[in-house]
Amino acid sequence: MATFNHGHFQCCYQNWIAQQHQDLEELLRALTSDPHDDNKLQLLTEKSIKHFQEYLDNRALLAQHDAPSFLSPSWCTTFENSFLWIGGCRPSLSIRLVYSLSGSELEANLTEFLQGERTGNLGEISAHQLNLINSLHCKTIREEDKLSTRMASLQEDIADEPLVMIAKNSSQVGESSVDVYRALDTHALALASILVDADKLRLSTLKELMDILTPLQAVDLLAASKKLHLSMHEWGKRRDQLIGKIQEHK
Repeated sequence: MATFNHGHFQCCYQNWIAQQHQDLEELLRALTSDPHDDNKLQLLTEKSIKHFQEYLDNRALLAQHDAPSFLSPSWCTTFENSFLWIGGCRPSLSIRLVYSLSGSELEANLTEFLQGERTGNLGEISAHQLNLINSLHCKTIREEDKLSTRMASLQEDIADEPLVMIAKNSSQVGESSVDVYRALDTHALALASILVDADKLRLSTLKELMDILTPLQAVDLLAASKKLHLSMHEWGKRRDQLIGKIQEHK
């Protein structure tokens, strides 16, 4: 049963990676060919968000079977896993990307900007938008802290009843029993609840951010975000392969 579920987990993730590649191609094409078509850009943004929602819905269902698999997934690289926060990126990362991209894009187009030329990208975020983004950032950080506290409490529960006493009183290390599996299942379901809430925060933060940005800025951010995620995945795979080759020669 575990193998069956694990196969579904990996399939879910691989489908999501493939979907991100498709979405990225459409976003980049729109940035090049239709940067001033707000209606088309808005539709692409909504389409991308819808795909993210569908992925999270699938994760929520699968997490009921084995939530711990999402906390350090075997289908991700070790490099990717080192950056995970409750099974994914921190929700505030999208906001940090806005800050980073707005600065770099403004610098890259500074000459044109000073000459009065406008591109409408993330380098031209207004003061009003920036205030809204800062408020969203503070709110998101507070929600992240609440979830981190819940996660810490759940981790500390390992030292409490019933697992600690079951381990202490067992005649053999790792001895199985109905009580053990019941306790582990309870822990896994609690993890699933935290994972689902973390995913909800990831989605709601992204949606609020999209509402603050113009259609062009939203597509600009989504494209950059997907390129970062997909690049991290590929870099991690190459790094794992390189480390594997090095270890083979030792």
